[in-house]
Amino acid sequence: MRAICFSRHDGHLLTRYRTDAMSDSPAPERPLEQIVFDEWPDAVRALFDGTSLASKARFTASLLTVDTNGHVRTSLLGVGELYAPDSRTLCLALWPQARAARAVAREGRAALTFVCEAAFYQVQLRVAPLASAAGDDSGLVYLVGSIDTAEAQSVRYARLTSGVTFELEEERETVLDRWERQIEHLKQAAASASR
Repeated sequence: MRAICFSRHDGHLLTRYRTDAMSDSPAPERPLEQIVFDEWPDAVRALFDGTSLASKARFTASLLTVDTNGHVRTSLLGVGELYAPDSRTLCLALWPQARAARAVAREGRAALTFVCEAAFYQVQLRVAPLASAAGDDSGLVYLVGSIDTAEAQSVRYARLTSGVTFELEEERETVLDRWERQIEHLKQAAASASR
């Protein structure tokens, strides 16, 4: 039997799905908890807030797009390429030659998957181009995505400890410096777009 409970969180939709087996005995531990949301949960918002990048350097998200042949393609992004300026938006920085940049430009849609606080997140995004910040010579393509649908899943009997993770090697400081600049450019571009 599936019981569905609806609740409000800060005036925005937050739906919890609980899956239980039907029996005469006491209800067993629920195997799956699924949270549907239209606004970034606090832990995710903190992950994408553009601060403390060195402590978040191992984090990796998968950006899923569909190419012209209908094949699903994955691009791996770090915290220096993702910034949430508000509770429903995510800005992305991609290299212009990346398959994901071309697919998003063509389709205007992408999915972002990642692990945060023992849950697997899958977020469907509607994506549009974002103008570069003044003085940005990085050559990156900036995009702004809004949450279309999103869910997080976890189970009580097993703790999800990580997804794909980055390990920055010898050029760690160089990469972190580049990520800091990219986040600043994303912040400036997002601020300009909201005016």
